[in-house]
Amino acid sequence: MDKPFFAFWSVSSAQALEQLATHPEGLTDDEARQRLARYGANFLKPPGRSDTLTLLLAQFKNPIVLTLLAAAGLSLFLRDSTDAVIILVIVLVSGLLGFWQERGAADAVEKLLAIVKIKTTVLRDGGAKDIPLEEVVPGDIVSLNAGDSVPADSLILDSKDLFVDEATLTGETYPVEKTVGPLPVETPLSRRTNSLFMGTHVISGSATAAVVFTGKDAEFGKISERLKLRPQETEFERGVARFGYFLMEVTLALVSWEKDGEVCCCTLIKVEGLTEMIKGMLGPVMKTMI
Repeated sequence: MDKPFFAFWSVSSAQALEQLATHPEGLTDDEARQRLARYGANFLKPPGRSDTLTLLLAQFKNPIVLTLLAAAGLSLFLRDSTDAVIILVIVLVSGLLGFWQERGAADAVEKLLAIVKIKTTVLRDGGAKDIPLEEVVPGDIVSLNAGDSVPADSLILDSKDLFVDEATLTGETYPVEKTVGPLPVETPLSRRTNSLFMGTHVISGSATAAVVFTGKDAEFGKISERLKLRPQETEFERGVARFGYFLMEVTLALVSWEKDGEVCCCTLIKVEGLTEMIKGMLGPVMKTMI
């Protein structure tokens, strides 16, 4: 069976089963293993986790931190090693604090995901079997009841008083009634009443459905692939960045001041730097609290 890219909502149940090379009793365990190897696991690819060194270095890319490092370098140039050491120690402590908090949060999320395993009921070897969501493959016959999450994009084979919440996919605030029967090929996603989609869940009723698309081939997966962008910064993060760039501009302006103002310039840089040392040190804590 080739990868099942077809308008499954426009064909009958019998045609869909034939196209998927499956049958109402479901796949065998051997067939399921082969398809899992061919199509891959049924999950959306998680964002890559930064390695330890990358995460540590990321703590020092803030404009304020860069300004403080420049101030430390200037202090060393002026043979004021005491101020330079104080600045570097505070920047290092701030960076290590941010690194420790981000690493701890990432580890906690991973442990939580490892504990919470969502399962779904499929027909395998002619009998019902609960399997992890990521092991569902095209051609599986899934059994769904009230409260269940839809594991993949599927065609309904049989249903009874079935209502599904599709708000996460279509934005529809009310549960949608689902029935059996082919629809025109041009039917938009929100009106495909004979189909179930990954990421939605059953409000009431029950159904048996044939899995067609899994993972990134599902509608939810396609959206996920299109939205693989850097998460938007919070207003607090944008404000800190803007202030950091402003501070850098002021510092550069002071450095370029006339030679007679050299001593005053250095003093101003250190005073500003002292304030921003505190902000830089408290920044990671404030981010976590917000």
